[in-house]
Amino acid sequence: MALRSVITALFFLLALARIELSACHVLEGKISCLDCTRDYDFSGIKVQVKCAQVKKLATANTQENGSFKVELPSDTSKTPRAETCLAKLLGGPDQLYAWKRNLVSKVVKAHELNSYTISTPLAFSTTCPLASRDAKCGAPTEIGSSKTVNLPLPPEWGLAPSSYYVPFIPIIGIP
Repeated sequence: MALRSVITALFFLLALARIELSACHVLEGKISCLDCTRDYDFSGIKVQVKCAQVKKLATANTQENGSFKVELPSDTSKTPRAETCLAKLLGGPDQLYAWKRNLVSKVVKAHELNSYTISTPLAFSTTCPLASRDAKCGAPTEIGSSKTVNLPLPPEWGLAPSSYYVPFIPIIGIP
């Protein structure tokens, strides 16, 4: 009977020895939409976290309400410092528009132990903002015709169309 309890205790000690206490640093945050309806589904939008002097990146997908939770990236030799980490809004299943100041946020310490949050909100729009609609959102601009001139060449010569190798007519003989 004593042997059985010693073997059981030994088994539990071996099982517990394999468990490493994790000092993981968790970033919790929430993204927001500037022009969405109340029932907008935020799921599938990606947020990336990068810490200075750490080669790894951490990526999280948002939940339906816009919240996300990700462990801060760390190498085995270095633990990340929150002051050196940035969270960036990457994109989602639909086209998103955002100002540069709303794309990146610094990571700051939260009230709980090993918990972090973002300092400024990560915000986006689903439609192009009015101020930059013409210049940056793909609105057509007035550009001249890009039609090339194709000089007629006899088919017996076996050459490709002239627009492939003569994009301009050289001017020769100007003194």
